[in-house]
Amino acid sequence: MKKLFIVAIGFGALLGFADTSMAGETSAAIEKAKGEVKATTEEVKGQAKGAVEDMKGNKVSAEMERTKGKAKAEMERGTAKVKETAEKAK
Repeated sequence: MKKLFIVAIGFGALLGFADTSMAGETSAAIEKAKGEVKATTEEVKGQAKGAVEDMKGNKVSAEMERTKGKAKAEMERGTAKVKETAEKAK
């Protein structure tokens, strides 16, 4: 009976550790998804501002706005990757 109790406690501890690691994976996935949404938003904003500048006839400003949007999107993706890695490390 004592051995069965010890095995049951050990098994319960293993399940507890597995549950904790799954929580970290879930948080990491959420951070990655949030970063991707922010990145897409920044890219779309840059495209929209570029389109407005195109309508005004400012070709250089339009390209600059699009480039800024892409740069901000890459920055958001990088930030999301860092947060994802931090969540996995917990």
